[in-house]
Amino acid sequence: MKASELDEKFDEGVDDVIDEFDLGGATRPNKAQKRVNVDFPLWMVESLDREASRLGVTRQSIIKVWIAERLEKAG
Repeated sequence: MKASELDEKFDEGVDDVIDEFDLGGATRPNKAQKRVNVDFPLWMVESLDREASRLGVTRQSIIKVWIAERLEKAG
């Protein structure tokens, strides 16, 4: 399908055009993951767990968010 045909469907209000796309090889950029091991002192793990519990998230989630925030500031 040409882009102009897809534009026409969109302009006509066709709700579902997802079948027009080949999503078999679709990927999310910059979302590849690599496992790393980090050793933290016990007091830090306990503090992370308390904060994660308070926020209702996992320890891993809070670590990822905090590191991402720090990297955005540095970048």
